[in-house]
Amino acid sequence: MKNYSGGQTFWLIALRCLVGWHFLYEGVTKLFNSSWSAYPYLMDSKGFFAETFYSIASNPALLDVVNYINVIGLTLVGLGLIAGCFFKLAAIGGICFLAMFYLSHPPFIGAAYMMPTEGTYLWVDKNLIEIGALMVLIYFPTSKNWGLDRYVLQLFNRKAK
Repeated sequence: MKNYSGGQTFWLIALRCLVGWHFLYEGVTKLFNSSWSAYPYLMDSKGFFAETFYSIASNPALLDVVNYINVIGLTLVGLGLIAGCFFKLAAIGGICFLAMFYLSHPPFIGAAYMMPTEGTYLWVDKNLIEIGALMVLIYFPTSKNWGLDRYVLQLFNRKAK
């Protein structure tokens, strides 16, 4: 691992945990809400891929798969980021989720959504910002020294000998 200062290390780990908490909380709240479904979110889609999201929502079997992937995937991404376990895989998974959310609800001029938003956005929203944060974390990793990846790597190195 590169030699980061104490402050750099602290804030990189804090960023990793904050983004991880966001994913974990989103996944767990969906897990414990038996009536949650991605259906309204998908049907509220706008932009270039709206028809794709509408067709996912209108196919019950595919919607069940998407619901399951959301709940389990968001939870696992959050746990992986917070614990620093399989960090790069968790970060890439998080980027994929955020890209889908961005493509489903792009912050374009004239796009009005039924789902409530936290502010008024133009091109850049929290999803795009969180993608940027995950990219920073991928290029400035901390999990090999300050996470469970440290132990995972030791285990794999032992087995390789």
